Amino acid sequence: MNIDLRTVSITPLRQTYDHIAARLGGDKAASRYIEATMDVQANANFHYRPTWDPEHEIFDPARTKITMRDWYAFKDPRQLYYGTYTQSRARLQETAEADFDFVESRGLADAYDDAARRTALDVYLPLRHVAWGANMNGAAMCAYGYGTAITQPCLYQGMDQLGIAQYLTRLGLVLGQTGDLQAAKHAWMEAPAWQGLRRYVEDSFVLKDWFELFVAQSVTLDGVLYPLAYGEIDAALSAKAGPVVAMLTRFQSEWFEDSSKWVDSVLKIAAAESAENRAQLAQWTAFWRGRALQALTPVAQLALGDKAGAAMDRVAAKLDGRLAKAGVAAA
Repeated sequence: MNIDLRTVSITPLRQTYDHIAARLGGDKAASRYIEATMDVQANANFHYRPTWDPEHEIFDPARTKITMRDWYAFKDPRQLYYGTYTQSRARLQETAEADFDFVESRGLADAYDDAARRTALDVYLPLRHVAWGANMNGAAMCAYGYGTAITQPCLYQGMDQLGIAQYLTRLGLVLGQTGDLQAAKHAWMEAPAWQGLRRYVEDSFVLKDWFELFVAQSVTLDGVLYPLAYGEIDAALSAKAGPVVAMLTRFQSEWFEDSSKWVDSVLKIAAAESAENRAQLAQWTAFWRGRALQALTPVAQLALGDKAGAAMDRVAAKLDGRLAKAGVAAA
């Protein structure tokens, strides 16, 4: 019996969806990111305005002082939609799990310097509560924001922060005991060094303008906290006692580098849209930058002692450099 193999080419009737073709200026093939993101936001056929906020529609671009001709201008440079997001985070998680396994299987935590261990537990465990607050804020930005291009990564950002809170909990259980988690909660609630940061987080919960919340959380708080905690403090612990803590916080370091690409892109696009946007962003970043630096200075002193001032200067300079590149001057 002879088998005749043939290749049959099937030409699709159209390359993409009509609303995507309208954006692309013709029936052209589009990426999965574009098809999963563009014009997904509900914008019509709302039954009534929410009783808890009758001044706005359920989904309303007027919930922020920032104005955009097209809210889908905020394309994520990482091209993350659900599929690529989960794949990207799975890779980071695999690395993190391998690092935790390495530390535990070789007894590195047991041999870790006691003074460095105490510093790590005192500094990193209360940050679980900061990450939880960031998770809440990411969900709020997604709920009240407008345009899937920006609300989608806001939700991803919030879920990432929940994962970071869990990794900090695991760090505490590897380096310490369950009692250390309770002590960290007590420090978060009562210790003077943490009350400025706690107030910052709690004040962010009641912000009405979701784009200001983006600035307060993703731009300034994360922009100061992560270079400090996972840069300056991490480096100081590594110099004193080796890279054990650096391994247990590797997820946070790599995550911040990744998320900063999106945060900087959002700032740059919003600032370039209009002079009014630029002025508003400058006002918000100046206010929240100052508060973030003030809130985290006692934390830096707790970990770094008399070297805290220089570390905070370096952290502030990094944030200012990012703001300048985005076209936002936090004067």
